[in-house]
Amino acid sequence: MGNINYDLIALDIDGTLLTDGHVLTAGVREAVREAHDRGAEIVLCTGRGPVNAMPVLDELGLAGTMITHNGAATVDSASRGVLHQYSIEAAELARFREYCLLAKLHFDINTPFEMLIEGITPEAQQMYKLYGANPVMRKPGEPLPEGLVKFTLFGEIADLDRVEADWNGWTHGLQHIRSGDYFIDVQHKEASKGTALQQLARLRGIEQSRVMAIGNYFNDVGMLAFAGMGVAVANSPDAVKEAANVLTRSNEEDGVAHALRAFAWK
Repeated sequence: MGNINYDLIALDIDGTLLTDGHVLTAGVREAVREAHDRGAEIVLCTGRGPVNAMPVLDELGLAGTMITHNGAATVDSASRGVLHQYSIEAAELARFREYCLLAKLHFDINTPFEMLIEGITPEAQQMYKLYGANPVMRKPGEPLPEGLVKFTLFGEIADLDRVEADWNGWTHGLQHIRSGDYFIDVQHKEASKGTALQQLARLRGIEQSRVMAIGNYFNDVGMLAFAGMGVAVANSPDAVKEAANVLTRSNEEDGVAHALRAFAWK
């Protein structure tokens, strides 16, 4: 088919590719497929882990490389191999875990392919169902596995605003980032969607100007800033819109499809 303006197209999943009800619309699917058929490599670039990002890739009818856990693990969907990961030590997470236990806030602890929990609430159960995640209950006394990439806190907006204010006052060797209204992710200080996308472009020998990225939240800012064409959907906070080159319609109005048709090919 040809005539593609970008060789690498990075797509955030939640709040961008999917509607708020976590639906991939036919219009978005068709536009993403068309970009792929015209020769672009489509890379899902998400805060999700590979296990619950893969069904979205399957629904698009695609396979290949995915940037997951906000850039902390880049994986190959076909072989389930980890191409690159930013690991963190269990000891580094201890303070965050203890804070959440004390405040009775729900959290999960992730390796690239595993999601571990120590308790569950009805709200968390509903959230995991919505995201297609299947966390594994661990015994709190057991040592955590090697190769941890992300600690995720889930809760109400007001609670997370308070937590963010507290954690902003801490000195620690990790980073915490708001990856959605109801989530804060703690991970390696160098891990980001932007860094992972830059590494992948370099690996593929693709110029920055030939990279397009579409996102909606604070964890997307790095990739929107790196991409030659950074697109924010209309439902993005202002700071995210400022990091983008252009805006498109919201995730409820097939924003990804509109952006691809407007900018990705002639």
